[in-house]
Amino acid sequence: MRKFLLFATAIVVFAADPKLTPEMQAVADRITADSLRGHLSFIASDLLEGRGTPSRGLDLAAEYIASQFRRAGLEPAGDDGYFQTATLTLREQNSENFEFTVFAQGKTIHISSNETAIFPDKPVQFDNVPIKQTTRGVSIEGLDLPSVRELRGSQAFDPEAPRRPARNAIAAPELIDFLKNASDPHVTLHVLPPVEHSAKVRNVAGILRGSDPALQNTYVMLTAHYDHVGMRTTGDDKIFNGANDDGSGTVSVMEVASAIAAQNPHPKRSILFMTFFGEELGDLGSHYYGRHPLVPLANTIADLNLEQIGRTDDSEGPQVGTATVTGFDFSDMTKVLRDAGALTGIKVYKNEKNSDPYFARSDNQALADMGVPAHTLGVAFDFPDYHGVGDEWQKIDYANMAKVDRTVAIALLHFASDAPPPQWNASNPKTKKYVEAAAKLHPK
Repeated sequence: MRKFLLFATAIVVFAADPKLTPEMQAVADRITADSLRGHLSFIASDLLEGRGTPSRGLDLAAEYIASQFRRAGLEPAGDDGYFQTATLTLREQNSENFEFTVFAQGKTIHISSNETAIFPDKPVQFDNVPIKQTTRGVSIEGLDLPSVRELRGSQAFDPEAPRRPARNAIAAPELIDFLKNASDPHVTLHVLPPVEHSAKVRNVAGILRGSDPALQNTYVMLTAHYDHVGMRTTGDDKIFNGANDDGSGTVSVMEVASAIAAQNPHPKRSILFMTFFGEELGDLGSHYYGRHPLVPLANTIADLNLEQIGRTDDSEGPQVGTATVTGFDFSDMTKVLRDAGALTGIKVYKNEKNSDPYFARSDNQALADMGVPAHTLGVAFDFPDYHGVGDEWQKIDYANMAKVDRTVAIALLHFASDAPPPQWNASNPKTKKYVEAAAKLHPK
């Protein structure tokens, strides 16, 4: 009877009397724009060199996140303290005996190994063969080299997953310009197979242990990816700082963790706060977690993933005081988020154009695939400097991000209470595989 009364009270607060309880207010007050600015000015600083996966900058970010989890008093949840360690294979351009020379009408151009990324399965040796310009780039004896604006000379992939084919690319603009007016151009290309070696990467995870003996072995997850796309090889500004994508989500996980951890008593359920590596390479960190969960997936009732919640200058117009959820109609998690937003001054709405297509474009997908109700909450789907070097911490709307984070925190308190666990919307045909995965996770 006591649990029912507590739950009934929570429903009244959310639906009938839109006011924060003293406990909610205390958590909300601990989330500040200044604190978020302080965290993000480091996470998105040039020192971290764009947090590519793998990289020294990513490792520095992981250490910083772990220090904040430690400061908040979270329990280490990984295999190495706060770190869940994985091994990736790194494929790099082979520069040994590399030659890429194009000539036509008495003119010659040399392309260095730093200006292209060619990953053949076996040695390539073309001598004085035709080179053809295509709509995508160039072609040499059937070897396609798409032209890209930002060249990255290495590729990382998960050796546990199906091997991804190498992607050849060329970024040398002088070659494309040279070929525009060249008559009968020929090329000499010598390149060896790529160099491969292993690299350690880490998810960062901490647990706030629940206060209820019966519920503390059930878990809610709050997640974000802390990687970005690293650095480019040319240009005055070479660093993709990734302040909004997804430094904003990363620091929000830290901020919400600190705010809720200060509450006494803790919420009834345990909360797993986690930041993933490798989202930009295909959700590598979250898929790794799905295969190697740190807490039982069958006991994980929900995952709320945070993406791009700092910029309000959306391409569809200013998004001040709003937040949106991917797969809005896929589960009943969104009702809790919407009610929490009503308490904190954030309108949580469905973006009719992007809600469903973007469901599979962030780390919530890996948890959803395992049957756990999981959504991504964001503010701007598309914004100036998306995946550009201009996505810097000075452009974040910190006051608005603090309000969004308060919404997240209040919703998290609800999920971590003794309220019934969220459920997939079985009447929506788009959730069929998630409903089936949940049934396997919780066999009757």
